[in-house]
Amino acid sequence: LNMKLSWLVIWAGTLFLNPVTADCNITSQTVTCEESGKNLHNIPTNLVQNVTKLSLKNNKITLKDSDKDILRSFINLTELYLNENMITVLYSNSFFNLTKLIVLDISNNHISTVHKAAFAGLNQLSVLNLSYNAIIQLDSDVFTSLKSLTVLNLQYNFLKSFHIKPSFKLIKIILAGNPWTCSCDLLVLQIWLTASNVTMENENSTTCTFPNTEEKFSIKTATIQPADCKIEKASLENTVTSTSAIKLKSSALLTALTPSNITGNNGTHAELPLLGKSWTFLAGVLGFVLSTTLLIFTAVKCPTWYRYLISYSHRRLEENDPEMFEQEFSADMSSSPTVTDTNNEDPIVIFEEINAFVPGEDGFIEDKYIDSYVTEES
Repeated sequence: LNMKLSWLVIWAGTLFLNPVTADCNITSQTVTCEESGKNLHNIPTNLVQNVTKLSLKNNKITLKDSDKDILRSFINLTELYLNENMITVLYSNSFFNLTKLIVLDISNNHISTVHKAAFAGLNQLSVLNLSYNAIIQLDSDVFTSLKSLTVLNLQYNFLKSFHIKPSFKLIKIILAGNPWTCSCDLLVLQIWLTASNVTMENENSTTCTFPNTEEKFSIKTATIQPADCKIEKASLENTVTSTSAIKLKSSALLTALTPSNITGNNGTHAELPLLGKSWTFLAGVLGFVLSTTLLIFTAVKCPTWYRYLISYSHRRLEENDPEMFEQEFSADMSSSPTVTDTNNEDPIVIFEEINAFVPGEDGFIEDKYIDSYVTEES
C-alpha cells in the first residue's frame, strides 16, 4: 500500500510540473505539439512551455492580442505553423520574443495588411511563407529585421509590384501567381533578380499580366526601358524641384521679415536685408489708391462747400448820412444833361423817386439763397 501511494505521489507531481497533453510528443531534443484541425479559436494555454515545434493549422485562429501573449511564452519555439486559419492582419510585434524561431508558415489565410514591425524580433528566422493570402502591397521594410532570412514565399497574392532593397539577401524567392505589372514600378525588382544570386522558383510561370496579356513574359526578362523610367523620374524630380523652389522663396521672404535676422552669429547687430522691388511696387499701389480716394472725396464734397460759401457771400448796406446822399446826387446831376425846365422842385422829386425806400425793407440786399423762414424771423 505504501509503495502504491508513493508511485501515485510521483505521478501526480510529474503531471503537475510537466502538464503534457496527449497531442505533444517529447523527445530528447524536441517537443512537438500537434493541434491541427481542432476548430480552435484561440491558441491553447495547456501546452508545455518548452515546446519547439507547434502546429496549429486548419483552425479558426485570428491571432488576437491574447494569442500573441501566449506565443511569447514559447521562447524555445523553432517552428510555427499557422496556415489555414482566419488571420487577416499581421500587427506589429506579432511574434515578439520568439528569438529562436526558424520556420514560420502563415499561408492560406486572409492576410491583406502586414505592418512594418510585424516580424520584429525574429532574428533567426530563415523560412517565411506568406503564400495564398490577399496581400496587395508589401513594403520591403517589413523584412529589414530578418537578417537570417533565406527563403521567401509570396506566391498567389495580389501583388502588382514589389519595391525591394538592393541589400536584401535571399537564396530562394517564390513570386508566381501574382498579377505583376511590368512597368517602371517593377524595374527595381527586375534589376535585383538579375544582379543577385537569388533563385526565383517557377520563373516561367511568374509572368506579367499587364501590359502584355496574350504573350506571357517572365518578370525577370520582360522588356522595361530604363530610359523611359528615367524620363518619368526626371519629370517627377523637376516637379518636386519647382515646388521646393517656391517653398524656398516663401521661406526666404519670411526669414527676411523675422526679427531674428537683426543679430548676427556673433551677437552683433547685422544689417537688415534690403527691401526688394515688390515692396516698392506695393508702396506705389498703396499711394495711388490713397490719392485716388482723396480726389474722389474732394470731388464729392466740393459742391457742398461751394454752396455753403456762396450762401453767405452777401454784405450789409452802408448807412450813409443824408448830406452825403445829397452831395452825391448833386454831383450826378451836374454831370447829367441840363434840364430845360426851371422848376426847382424837379430835382427833389427825381431824388425822391430814385432814392425812395420801399416801406418795410431792413436795408439788406435780397439773397435768393436765404430761406424764406430766415427772412421772416429777421
